[in-house]
Amino acid sequence: MHVYDGIDSTLAAWLTRQPVFFVGTAPLSGDGHVNVSPKGMAGTFVVFDPLRVGYLDYYGSGSETIAHLRENGRITLMFAAFEGRPTIVRLYGTGRVVLSQDAEFASLRAAFPKQRVTAQRAIVMVDLDRVSDSCGYAVPLMDFVADRTVLDLRQEKKGAAAYRAYPETTNAQSIDGLPALGDIADRAREPLG
Repeated sequence: MHVYDGIDSTLAAWLTRQPVFFVGTAPLSGDGHVNVSPKGMAGTFVVFDPLRVGYLDYYGSGSETIAHLRENGRITLMFAAFEGRPTIVRLYGTGRVVLSQDAEFASLRAAFPKQRVTAQRAIVMVDLDRVSDSCGYAVPLMDFVADRTVLDLRQEKKGAAAYRAYPETTNAQSIDGLPALGDIADRAREPLG
């Protein structure tokens, strides 16, 4: 294992080439559910500086990450090499949610190469306190075929208006009852579209 001072240009290039990464968060309550979410699609993850990263967050069936970040901020992003040298990189830090209506959203959003978005609810920003790697000897070798287009196509078909109720309904709270978007629905109601 190697602990880095931060993300240098070589590591940043490796991170942004990975077609999938995983986000882990948890509530403070010992009986709450730990959440791990896969993330992907080219251009949805950005290294802003050696100790700050962000990723695009879309409206979806759950809002665990948002709820956990609002409660305690703890987050880990994990990247694994499915080709080439076996490597796992973990980015540990404190996350915050920047909603599409927040003042800083537009300037942050401009840094992301992916532009095709109908219903984006936020950007998750992470201030890193640890960057480390470990062997990925047990991670299988797999061939990347392509990013899925299902999310983009589904959102385009439904249209941005279909997601306006999500903050009060589907994304109102976590499965453990923690507030996600429901109590700030006035700030989260209008998806980018």
